[in-house]
Amino acid sequence: MQQKILNNRYELEQKIGEGGMARVYRGRDMRLNRRVAIKVLHAQHAADSGFLQRFHHEAQAAAGLHHPCIVDVYDVGQDGEVHYIVMEFVDGSDLKSLILRHGALPIERAVAIVEDVARGLEAAHRLGMVHRDVKPQNILVNPSGEVKITDFGIAKSALSTALTETGIMFGTADYISPEQARGQPATPRSDIYSLGVTLYEALTGRLPFSGDTSIAVAMQHVGVDPPPPRMFNPQIPPLLEALVLRTLSKNPDERPASAREFADLLRAYRSASQEATIVRPVAPRVAPRPAVAGVAAASPPANASGRAPLPAPRPAVITRSPPGSGGRDLGVFLLGMLFIGLILGAVYLFASGAFDSLISFSSGSLPPPVVATPGATAEPTATPSPPLVVVPDVILLDERAAIATIERAGLLPYAELPRSSDVVSPGLIFDQYPRASAVVTASTVVTYVVSTGPELVTLPDVVTMRGVDAEFQLRNLGFQVQVVSAPDRLSAGFVFRSEPQAGVRLRRGEVVTIFVSLGDKVRMPDVTGLREDEAIRRITAADLNWSYSDYQGCDKLGELCDRFGPGVVVSSIPRGGDLVDRGAPVTLGVRAP
Repeated sequence: MQQKILNNRYELEQKIGEGGMARVYRGRDMRLNRRVAIKVLHAQHAADSGFLQRFHHEAQAAAGLHHPCIVDVYDVGQDGEVHYIVMEFVDGSDLKSLILRHGALPIERAVAIVEDVARGLEAAHRLGMVHRDVKPQNILVNPSGEVKITDFGIAKSALSTALTETGIMFGTADYISPEQARGQPATPRSDIYSLGVTLYEALTGRLPFSGDTSIAVAMQHVGVDPPPPRMFNPQIPPLLEALVLRTLSKNPDERPASAREFADLLRAYRSASQEATIVRPVAPRVAPRPAVAGVAAASPPANASGRAPLPAPRPAVITRSPPGSGGRDLGVFLLGMLFIGLILGAVYLFASGAFDSLISFSSGSLPPPVVATPGATAEPTATPSPPLVVVPDVILLDERAAIATIERAGLLPYAELPRSSDVVSPGLIFDQYPRASAVVTASTVVTYVVSTGPELVTLPDVVTMRGVDAEFQLRNLGFQVQVVSAPDRLSAGFVFRSEPQAGVRLRRGEVVTIFVSLGDKVRMPDVTGLREDEAIRRITAADLNWSYSDYQGCDKLGELCDRFGPGVVVSSIPRGGDLVDRGAPVTLGVRAP
């Protein structure tokens, strides 16, 4: 590419990637002296006016996304025929490259990466943005392990023009959701499906579907169940496999309801797996929960740690053992099953009180005899159902009171990470699930969120930015912006001051005033009515140049001759109060002696 600097600001240093829509360069913002990534559209897209309109609109919308797991978009612009986006530079590798280099990732690392991506997607979905092209190539991981997802909005634009052989619109076929493959609109659950494919690949080192053409792969997403990932990586725990397969359901309603729920399930899995390395308690036997008329049956209770429950595992898949290992593996399997059965049997006998009977028998006390009545049939003992309770309202309570209220109702409290709230004071509960008045079974987990108060946003440094760019960035951060135009030595159109100054933490909605330069101009002083020598002194003091005085007699001045005495200034060019370039010449009209 011949052009190395865009709009006298962004220097293209080295190409670091290329796709079907654009090239990506490592670059430098010369005005702010910071490293950036610059995505430059291919020429064929730059020639499509409809595409460009959507491209700029959606890139500007993506600039409003601010989350630790989302690549920041700094600027979108055009230099002649070149259209570009300026983004945060992430010094690392994309997830696809990591998988190609190392194969299947360690389970804990793969889950942690996808959990971070899910939290970034949740932030986008809350603002009404659907990524539409979630894939490992768009997930960046730096050496310290930080994860960021990129190409928000850009992927959406690409989808609007990328037609397949049959005219169906979609992005990368390897990760496409069934509904997108059918040509239906993408939803947040479409992103969850694509992220599930990404997790599948990270855990196994391979994709769930493959084919000779994109259409063949897309049709498998529509109508073929994926192979269980444990077929390719037996170390994947069954609960994690069940969660992966749930995200790959053909029916969007069977997937996690939101990216946040998916992230919470992954976090619960990681926490449970870490605890399991210390102690692996035997899970209590829980009776099925009954449904109440008009109320859906509640979800199973959480484990003893109070975390949200993971989905039930799917039935195990029976696979053939490798040749030569069948007898040995079968023997180990049978011995293991026998050992587990003995342990479970002992736990059951202890829980059911059978050991009490054995103790009584050994001490000489016999249990009462069971007398069989002719014609009578044994009645099975029914397992008592857990009692139903009404979820209390803990909104606006402090955390201690909320915990006590939840526990008094026979439920289990669980705190999510505190979050900001513009309407609820710090330290008080502002959200809970299940909602108040819902009917659930005893020991159900009630999740609550403590408010940290209004979110404070650090005011960025917009000095030396273009006024329109600064206003756009500040409004995307939630501030109201007041623009004041004034002369300054900085080039016209650029911000030379802001009130408050950068670094101050403000609430969203507060007013920020930016002062935009009109250029290196000065205001012409009003010298009418001054003596000529005083007028010249004031003109010079204002950084202007007196160039000429036009002496005018009463024949020219008419009635003005009576208002001004000899040697007094009657007019000036430019006029008093005008903004003019610094050093501009000034002509005075002076009454002649």
